[in-house]
Amino acid sequence: MTRQNRWTLRETMIVAVLGAVFGALYLAWVQVWLLAQAVFGPVTMDVVMGFWFVASIVAAAIIRKPGVALAAEMLTAAVQIMLGSPAGLLLLVTGAVQGAGAEVVFAATRWRNYRLPVLLAAGVGAAVFSFIYTWIRFDYGALAPGLLVTMFVLRCLSGALLGGWLGHVIVQGLYGTGVLSGLAIDHDRRTARR
Repeated sequence: MTRQNRWTLRETMIVAVLGAVFGALYLAWVQVWLLAQAVFGPVTMDVVMGFWFVASIVAAAIIRKPGVALAAEMLTAAVQIMLGSPAGLLLLVTGAVQGAGAEVVFAATRWRNYRLPVLLAAGVGAAVFSFIYTWIRFDYGALAPGLLVTMFVLRCLSGALLGGWLGHVIVQGLYGTGVLSGLAIDHDRRTARR
């Protein structure tokens, strides 16, 4: 790992704080999903799934280094486990899968592009990886092809909007407060203005 890619203590702390905050929010989001599922049926999970990708996108857009998206989702999963999620240790696998899906997109840009289209694509990447994982875990092969296509499209849209776009909005809001000064996002923006 090059010196440029090493995490500083501040960056590590930011990813840890994001993991804690989003861990609590992800656990609360389960209640939203359960309520919506009671009203709208089984495809609701695919509609709301994108929110469970947002920690990786927010952390990566702020820190802008390899491994941040993956680490953020893993920490978020660990926090959910500590808060008593009934999913237990399996959440670490889920976090790894979702974080890896976003990380692959950032890696494709060599961790240099964090514009909105890339964040949307990272949300879709997390959606695709999570869909493959849930296909295997819940035997989606037994479902009707039309339902599978609907679920996949809804999950990708949710990943783009609730993961990528919402992540962009959150990062813009945080940047506007000044708390991200001195970090990679701040450096990149100041360099772009010159």
